[in-house]
Amino acid sequence: MDIIDKYFKDLTEQQRRQLSMLGGLYREWNSRINVVSRKDIDNLYEHHVLHSLAIARAFLFQPGTAILDFGTGGGFPGIPLAIMLPHCRFKLIDGTGKKIRVAQEVVSAVGLDNCQPEHRRGEDEKGRYDFVVSRAVMPLPDLVKIVRKNISPVNRNAMCNGVICLKGGDLQDELRPYRNKVETLPISEWFDEAWFKEKNVIYLPL
Repeated sequence: MDIIDKYFKDLTEQQRRQLSMLGGLYREWNSRINVVSRKDIDNLYEHHVLHSLAIARAFLFQPGTAILDFGTGGGFPGIPLAIMLPHCRFKLIDGTGKKIRVAQEVVSAVGLDNCQPEHRRGEDEKGRYDFVVSRAVMPLPDLVKIVRKNISPVNRNAMCNGVICLKGGDLQDELRPYRNKVETLPISEWFDEAWFKEKNVIYLPL
C-alpha cells in the first residue's frame, strides 16, 4: 500500500481503506482461484493495483463517465479505478465465471457501489460506454472489432470516447493500423519503478 501512497497523496480515508483491503482479499481468493500468478501475489500493489491506476494518472474523467472493463479477470484494472474514481460508473465483464466471482466478492467486501462485475463475453455486451479499458487482453485490432459497438457517440470528457489499454513491449505492428490516431503514453513518466519500463497506456479515440 505504501507504493500507492507514494504516487496518490490525496486519497480519502475511504479510498485508503478500500485500497488497503485489496492485498488480503486477493491473497485469500488467489489461494482458491488463480486470478494473479502465484509468484506475483507479493507484488500485487505494484504490478496490478498501481499498474491499473496508471489510467487514472493519465486522464481526468468527468463525473458520470461510464467505463467498461473488458476481460477484467479478477478485477483489473476496473476495481482499483472504481476506488480511485468514485464519480465514474464501471461495468466489469469477463467470460470466465470463476474469475468474475472473485471480482464480485472483492467489490462487495470493500463496499464499492459504482462497480458492477458480470460474467459475460465481450461479444454479448450490449451497453454503451464512454470508454472501454483493458489490460493486455488481446491485440488492439481484435479488441476494437468487438467493442466498437459499445462506444457511446456522445462525448462528455475533454478527450473523445474510445479505448484505453494497458500494454507492454514492442507495439509497433499492433498499433500500425491506427498510427494517425493512437496515443502511446509511457507509464515510466509517472511511476519510477523499473517494472514499468516499456509499459504504456494506449489511447485510441473511436
